[in-house]
Amino acid sequence: MNGVTPFGERLAAAFDAYGRLCVGLDPHASLLDVWGQPDSAEGVREFGLRVIGAAAGRVGILKPQVAFFERHGAAGYAALERLLHEARDAGLLVIADVKRGDIGSSVAAYGEAWLTPGSSLEADAMTISAYQGLGSIEQVSRSADAAGKGLFVLAATSNPEAAAIQRAVLQQSSRAGSTVAQAITQGVIGWNQQRADVAGGDLGSMGVVFGATVDLRLAGIDTDAEPPRPGLPVLAPGFGHQGAEPGDLRLRFGSYAPGVIASESRSLLGAGPEGIADAIARRIDQYGAAIG
Repeated sequence: MNGVTPFGERLAAAFDAYGRLCVGLDPHASLLDVWGQPDSAEGVREFGLRVIGAAAGRVGILKPQVAFFERHGAAGYAALERLLHEARDAGLLVIADVKRGDIGSSVAAYGEAWLTPGSSLEADAMTISAYQGLGSIEQVSRSADAAGKGLFVLAATSNPEAAAIQRAVLQQSSRAGSTVAQAITQGVIGWNQQRADVAGGDLGSMGVVFGATVDLRLAGIDTDAEPPRPGLPVLAPGFGHQGAEPGDLRLRFGSYAPGVIASESRSLLGAGPEGIADAIARRIDQYGAAIG
């Protein structure tokens, strides 16, 4: 791969060094208040810098929710650019939670913004929607692969109204009879398998998003099946504040558990600037005990 380290390999290294916990950087107005910061681009920047300082050296993964920066306009994006640089410079693996999706050429442009080495918005991976089909992300998948970046495709999310679509059974498709969530998951697994001979490693570089509070069986995801090879990265928001706990990880994800990134935001950030480091340390220990 021309000397580029695949995202899956870097994710596996983060797991080995720091465990599964991912700190979600979600500067809600209420959290900014807890941290003594104004609800402004400047407040978001200072909040983020302090969170990064607490996370660096304790966890391996940071997931900024871009919407909370975008609401402050250009100044919010300037703050985000600074934080992305600081986080990656601190050795954190950064997943930009942008959830972009469109026709192929538009998605490719989003990928240029978030995954191009040297871009002001460069992250290590991004979340993406394949509502128009997995073919719509083919181009960005290739460019991400070439740059050693990762993608997390929305598959089984926790918002209740998504269930009607994600559990719908495909009628006209090469995966007819599968649910939408199942088809996306199997398509991502297939992509990783196609790249395995080139990229190697125990984890693929393309993953899926499974909400941590979702009953995956209802979405058509067989958690008792043989684990995919290479392993499937699973970004799992919903731990902590939304109700999922470290001890639930193996039960909820079954054979997909080895690739799970346990994302928490408000449950950690709510501890404030004086308590976040201890909150992170406690959760690291709990996830370590759960995974073994």
